[in-house]
Amino acid sequence: MSKYKIKITGKNPNYFVRELIKRRINIYDLKAASKEVYIIIDINDYSKIKEIKTSYKIEIVERIGPTKYKYLIKKNYIFCLFFLGAIFLNIFLSNIIFSVDIVHTNKDIIDIIKNDLNYYGLKKYHFIMPYEKCEKLVKKILKKEANDIEWLEIERQGTKYIVQIEQRKKNKPVNNCQARNIVAKKAARILEIKATSGEVQVKINDYVEKNATLISGFIHNKETIVSKRCAEGDVYGEVWYKVNLDFPVKYKEVIKTNNESYGFFINIFSRKINLFNKYKTYVKKDIPLISNSLLPVNINFTKYTETKVTNKDYNLKDIDKEALEKAEKTLKDELDEDATIISKKVLKKVKNNSRIVVEVFVKVKENITDYQDISNITIEEMEKRQEEKE
Repeated sequence: MSKYKIKITGKNPNYFVRELIKRRINIYDLKAASKEVYIIIDINDYSKIKEIKTSYKIEIVERIGPTKYKYLIKKNYIFCLFFLGAIFLNIFLSNIIFSVDIVHTNKDIIDIIKNDLNYYGLKKYHFIMPYEKCEKLVKKILKKEANDIEWLEIERQGTKYIVQIEQRKKNKPVNNCQARNIVAKKAARILEIKATSGEVQVKINDYVEKNATLISGFIHNKETIVSKRCAEGDVYGEVWYKVNLDFPVKYKEVIKTNNESYGFFINIFSRKINLFNKYKTYVKKDIPLISNSLLPVNINFTKYTETKVTNKDYNLKDIDKEALEKAEKTLKDELDEDATIISKKVLKKVKNNSRIVVEVFVKVKENITDYQDISNITIEEMEKRQEEKE
């Protein structure tokens, strides 16, 4: 609890102390001299003492407890404001990008990378990008510019980024395709056939098993194999999937948005204050500015990221739409980019205590092209295999 150490000065200060005791004012310590007395009292009793009409001089000589720090902050608030402002400005400027140097001799490559960096937010006078985000950016650019860029590195030096690039060396394409069949990667119903070389073995709407020959590299003249070649083309089929999903009956989801702001988080005498935070729900990342085990004050420079909180109650009646959307999203993460979902439907759903289990059936159009090497199989061997089958 906060206390004051006060000095009472006068002709006989002990008399005034006895008066305080009569008025039931707690005195925790007393040191007396001839014309002055030092006592420690509760902060709430100080106003009662000031109301007593007396010729004695009463003054505060020391504050004890939390009130001491409040007094010091209030007394030096201008200095504190300038101090915090200087720290904030220093941290703010140290987190700003002032230069992005792209090291390469090819101007076209430099322009390509510069445009990509600007698109993803790494540019002058923007905030420094976290290391993890920078690594993801590198992967995105390498994937996007795979035809032109072999290697890319982004190095931070203070408020400056240095971007090192290695351009991909392009060689003339060499057709080393050896004799092969095109076979089915998965069991499917044939939807589309694009053959540029080889003999097509299936028709639209045929059902095929995995590894079935779709386009043969063995070329026939009537019933006789006359040559073998590299079968080329693409075959698309309708593939079937069952996606098993699990939903909690009560669901809470917290998603980070792209909205960010900067401010201060102050913890003073167990009171928590968020300055300049404009979000209702958020996650924060603190950079300590002032932290001292002797002082009950902590001040952090804080990055606030807005979040969106979703609370849902699932039941068997209304789960279908959510299940279909989640099944599609789950499946798309596993499929090739050119795959297309044709249709989807809920097969069954079961509630089990606090969970709902749903099975979704999905039809997908995808490229089922795979390859089988036939370079080591002679025409004679293939003819013999055909005769054995017959």
